[in-house]
Amino acid sequence: MLYPAKEHVRQTGEKLVGLLPDVDRAKTQIVLLAGEVTPFRNDTDRELSFRQESNFYYLTGCNVPGSYLLAIYQVGTSFEKSPLVKLFIPKAELADIMWSIPPPSLDEASASHDVTNVYNVSTLVDQLTEALTAFPDAILHTFPTNSAVLPNFPAACASQILQAGRTLVDAHLLPAVHLARLIKDDFEIDLIRKANQISSRAHETVMRVLGKAVKGSITSPGPNANRPLLPGEWLIEQEAEAEAIFVASCRREGSIHQAYLPIVAGAQRASTLHYCCNDREFAWGPVKPTDHKNHDHFPQTGDKEFVPQVLLIDAGCEWSCYASDITRTMPVGNGGKFSPEARDIYNLVLDMQKAAMEITKPGVHWDTVHYTCHKVLVQGFQRLGIFKTPDSPSSGSWNSEESILASGDSAAFFPHGLGHSLGMDVHDVPSASKPTVNPTISETEKVGNPSYYTYLRLRLPLQKGMVVTIEPGCYFSPHLLAAIRDSKHINHDVLKRYESVGGVRIEDVVLITEDGFENLTTVRSETEWIEGVCAGDL
Repeated sequence: MLYPAKEHVRQTGEKLVGLLPDVDRAKTQIVLLAGEVTPFRNDTDRELSFRQESNFYYLTGCNVPGSYLLAIYQVGTSFEKSPLVKLFIPKAELADIMWSIPPPSLDEASASHDVTNVYNVSTLVDQLTEALTAFPDAILHTFPTNSAVLPNFPAACASQILQAGRTLVDAHLLPAVHLARLIKDDFEIDLIRKANQISSRAHETVMRVLGKAVKGSITSPGPNANRPLLPGEWLIEQEAEAEAIFVASCRREGSIHQAYLPIVAGAQRASTLHYCCNDREFAWGPVKPTDHKNHDHFPQTGDKEFVPQVLLIDAGCEWSCYASDITRTMPVGNGGKFSPEARDIYNLVLDMQKAAMEITKPGVHWDTVHYTCHKVLVQGFQRLGIFKTPDSPSSGSWNSEESILASGDSAAFFPHGLGHSLGMDVHDVPSASKPTVNPTISETEKVGNPSYYTYLRLRLPLQKGMVVTIEPGCYFSPHLLAAIRDSKHINHDVLKRYESVGGVRIEDVVLITEDGFENLTTVRSETEWIEGVCAGDL
């Protein structure tokens, strides 16, 4: 089955017309776009791994570098239901065949792409001239021409447009594509589901390697083996090793790209939301965590073992340009079990996610789902004693749940948004998922402190066909806690006991269905299961 490019062009044309002034909606709409080109490593002639620009792929299904699109849509004509979609690909040259994989032939590309016609790039200017001549009143659309991240079409096309006395409009097309991409069709959902299945298995693989080490099932060949370690002998004693096993698991299942650079953070480093170093060893005892003298040691031998800590892995692969985004937090040390404090926080974050999922369905505003997690966090902190409880059950108490929520103190522990749209990009279609003006929730419905909504990437009512992440977290970042060190709501002695946990996040990808959601993430997150796998008991 072909990628449904023509249907995506049709949906984009429909959204595009809706963004135009009334006087322009009946006119012919011409779309001219450039795809991504092959990147090269600095000062080499070696290609980097190619990944097509997401919006171009959405409208073409084409993964050929250096390709272009010319599409025509018009309300009230045959082009409304079946847009004219012309794809332009480079012609295979001898150098392409000698050095790399050449582009497909025109016949091959025609058979593998859902477009009207396929041409070589050399004919693009002529085809554009023909379209401009045939539709003299058409509006010519492209993406923002001053963008540093979106590809630009050839200078010859720009010259031809100027010679024809036409104007290139770049204000409406990208928002229109984002609006169309916000709702996923069945073809896209299957690709996202596949990416999440592969990534789920990769997360579980990391946990099971940790568990095998706890049980002593991974043995060293010894210092005299005179050979490298084989995959079955690999241990995870530092963040980079966990990342390597995750990526290898995805790659061996056919995934070419990670959807984003993995976040692999041990111990207190898990409090950094987008930690990107992945270069530290786990904390060991009795050797100090900063000594870095623990190479070639096995945690189940000798007088050295891991200090109990968490390992947070936020990672997901792509499948055919569609993303996954999964976070699991797992125990390291302590025989594969969470420390009491880490278990408290893990269970609390799990409660936050469960509460969010209970109300996740079409029509519910994402702000409301997000605020629900703050309520559960405050309630949980009061049970643990981190937040003080009122002397009386009166809701007007200065330490009541309502008062703490109004103060915004919980934002220091849960500073980010609950989740975001996901599709071809991990933070998908930002202009559609977080509009500049959010008129869909009234001022009276907004609850809690305004700081809760600062970093939300999704500010819409949920709709059937949206794919979103649900990723509550709880963090003990010294930088964020500095702002509330004098808060009257906090029992600071109790807080100190929990700060060494660092951070916990649990993230799943869900599809919004007719009356609820489907969880596309298959790796489990229950506390008992996580501990059982990481301890080697399951």
